[in-house]
Amino acid sequence: MRTAFIGLGVMGYPMAGYLSKAGFDVVIYNRTTAKAEQWRNEYSGEFAATPAEASGNADIVFTCVGNDDDVRDVILGEQGALHGMAANSILVDHTTASAKLAREIHEIAGEKGVGFLDAPLSGGQAGAENGQLTIMVGGDEDAFERAQPVMDCYAKAITLIGPAGHGQMAKMVNQICIAGVVQGLAEGLHFAKKANLDVPNVIEAISKGAAQSWQMENRWQTMTDGEFEFGFAVDWMRKDLAIALEEAQENGATLEMTELVDRFYAEVQELGGSRWDTSSLIARLRK
Repeated sequence: MRTAFIGLGVMGYPMAGYLSKAGFDVVIYNRTTAKAEQWRNEYSGEFAATPAEASGNADIVFTCVGNDDDVRDVILGEQGALHGMAANSILVDHTTASAKLAREIHEIAGEKGVGFLDAPLSGGQAGAENGQLTIMVGGDEDAFERAQPVMDCYAKAITLIGPAGHGQMAKMVNQICIAGVVQGLAEGLHFAKKANLDVPNVIEAISKGAAQSWQMENRWQTMTDGEFEFGFAVDWMRKDLAIALEEAQENGATLEMTELVDRFYAEVQELGGSRWDTSSLIARLRK
């Protein structure tokens, strides 16, 4: 199986590494050549000068970049991946982007006989590094069945949600839910501190009941200590929430809490926390 991986950020770098370690032939592309050279020194594979070149002989091409504009560039641009892909190959976009763009690419790829899956990720940098990502997929079932065994090497759960765009919309649901949980946890910890409660003791008690969550288990201590220099950045969370809020305007969903938490994240950015972990919502309560 010949693969290409385009985008070696904090997520893509280890994901491409898992493909290499699993024995797949891997050709990589990254805008920063030094990063591609670093990856090649660490793993087995080759790097190409353009996305089209990287994709030329690939059975499956993976992309994982920043936003809609980046996706357009590396897939549909003059040197984009689709220009190098052959019929019956598959393009899997792991970027968190808009459902509208996913549907557009699905149509364009289909005209070339290329399968397309929108497959955003959950699990963050730690999930990518540990090969424990959750993947929500939109697209055709035959393309999914061919791509799933390859994605298995860096994922713990892969679910076909529905047709093109549905993977992206499932990721929007994911981010909407996270926003509310983190805000609730931030306020709970803030309240506990103001009430002079023994915070570790409180967490020990409530984490065994209905308040339990991944955020509580993994973030209560660092939130209490004011440590945010890790994890999923506020800038990226706001990008994701903006996508969800725009989609809600089109489908008529009411996202009052999401709008509110997005404004709270804007306040965190004003505090200098653009690159802080999303759990930094608690920082604005301590101003």
